[in-house]
Amino acid sequence: MRAWSLLSASPFHPHAANPLRLSSPSSCSLQCSVPTVPANARTRKPPRRVVVLASTATPSRTQRIMEAISLAGQGAGGAGGSYSYDALKRLDKLWLSICSSKPENFKPSEVVKRLDGSFWYSNDDKEISDKFDVLVCGGTLGVFIATALSLRGLKVGIVERDMVKGREQEWNISEKELRELVEAGILLENDIEQVTVAKFNPNRCGFEGKGDIWVEDILNLGVSPAKLIEVVKQRFINSGGTIYEGSSISTISVYDDSVLINFSEAEFLSARLLVDAMGNFSPIVMQVRSGKKPDGVCLVVGSCSRGFKNNKTSDVIFSSSSIKRIGKSKLQYFWEAFPAGSGPRDRTTYMFTYLEPKPGCPTLEQLLEDYWDLMPNYQGEDIEDVEILRVIFGIFPTYRDSSPLQTPFSRILQVGDASGIQSPVSFGGFGSITRNLNRVASGIYEALDGDFLDKASLSLLNPYMPNLSSSWLFQRAMSAQSDANVSPDFINELLYVNFQSMKKLGDPVLRPFLQDVVQFWPLAKTLGTIMLSQPQILPSIFKQVGIPVILDWLVHFTFLGYYTFLSTLLDPIVSCINFFCRPWIDKLPSKPRFSWRRRLEAWKYGAGLDYKL
Repeated sequence: MRAWSLLSASPFHPHAANPLRLSSPSSCSLQCSVPTVPANARTRKPPRRVVVLASTATPSRTQRIMEAISLAGQGAGGAGGSYSYDALKRLDKLWLSICSSKPENFKPSEVVKRLDGSFWYSNDDKEISDKFDVLVCGGTLGVFIATALSLRGLKVGIVERDMVKGREQEWNISEKELRELVEAGILLENDIEQVTVAKFNPNRCGFEGKGDIWVEDILNLGVSPAKLIEVVKQRFINSGGTIYEGSSISTISVYDDSVLINFSEAEFLSARLLVDAMGNFSPIVMQVRSGKKPDGVCLVVGSCSRGFKNNKTSDVIFSSSSIKRIGKSKLQYFWEAFPAGSGPRDRTTYMFTYLEPKPGCPTLEQLLEDYWDLMPNYQGEDIEDVEILRVIFGIFPTYRDSSPLQTPFSRILQVGDASGIQSPVSFGGFGSITRNLNRVASGIYEALDGDFLDKASLSLLNPYMPNLSSSWLFQRAMSAQSDANVSPDFINELLYVNFQSMKKLGDPVLRPFLQDVVQFWPLAKTLGTIMLSQPQILPSIFKQVGIPVILDWLVHFTFLGYYTFLSTLLDPIVSCINFFCRPWIDKLPSKPRFSWRRRLEAWKYGAGLDYKL
């Protein structure tokens, strides 16, 4: 369970905030204007009263909190208050449009256009400002892949709508995952200490009314995105990279020999390859998906607050013991919390839930209203006793049948959240970026070297991954179903039984799962343990998840076993531990060599065998 890519509603530095105290909402005012009645007019009908209602809608608690934070942070005038609350309302508007939209009524903007022939030998009179090997669109997470490619000697540019910088709100990650950036050459050893602002152990997996399981060194580092991205950004610039900040893409034209990006009236850039790192709501991805609704969504709300007395440990996950109802929707709430690096008593808390987008789903603001009510009981601190520094919220859509996303265009490749490579039970893509960085960067370099930039070749970099598809069962099991005839405590009980089984089976089973890595043998052992130790829970699992979903999952689980077999047994043979086959692969023509290497990577990563304890 991760919290990488959330939106922070507070644009100011947390240390500038004053303690927040909620005032009671102002009531509606009623003003009546009654004309004076003349004395000689007593026998006449009294004049009609004119009543003027000057009523204002009572602001929600969320609105009052967010505006009070911005007032404290900006000093006076509340310059950031309406923006912060407006940001929430804009995201809610987008979310409601996703819930109510019908694919046949959705007409995405045509950002990408395919044009036949060569640009360089055409009569097109566009003036090109600069030429690149790779242009990365989206700089916050895109700066990582851009730096990895620039360090390999490629000419790389970043196009970012805003500024390439990280937020104050921290990302939590395990040290092992952070060190993968060192192995990729993105960070140096001493950079790890510089960007890490908090460390905490032990880490709890809690189940309300059932019990707790404690682990060590799982998502136990708080990393400052502001510091991390600044370090990587400077390394990118020092390696020869170019950044275009404050530049929004207007159109993308794909020719046989290049891709052309227009991000102002008369400014064009060309590249051999465009890397789309613009996230879930990338305009390119929206065009590709053509308005298809996500199969599932994770809604996340939370805050970073000051004033927690017990602030040494973290919660990887804590599940509530009952289902919550908002309107027509049933929701199972989960929590995550960890110490923040801004102060010894500062703590970040998230509340999240999984659901299928459809009309009647709750808004983020409605979830925040629940959050203010439920957080004190979860954290043991009253809202009035803590200082709210930031309000956090986010939407994370996932697609079952088209993740990772296969590019329909030559010379365009999605990475990170845009590719859908993150786990469907995850909050976003920083963890998947670190795990796949070396694989994707090496594949892009080899594709450029051999000019394998057609859509079929680029699709090999985002292959089918059965471990990712297998995770869909978990999201379904963790989503409250309106038509499932199970007890309100069933999801909490199921998770507790599952985690207890993994704990008994040891670290090789539990630790990968907690870091969003699904492997065949650990999963098979866990399911076998549950069936033998808790057979009475099986009928409720079928009711909760549904037979069609289980049958679909069995297909992916079978492929997970198949990929495990291929990677465990055939990969060493093909890869030549015996010093025979590797020279054979290296001597293949460049295109088959490229394909074989991508195939070996697909088996390994698709089986989760890239993860090492």
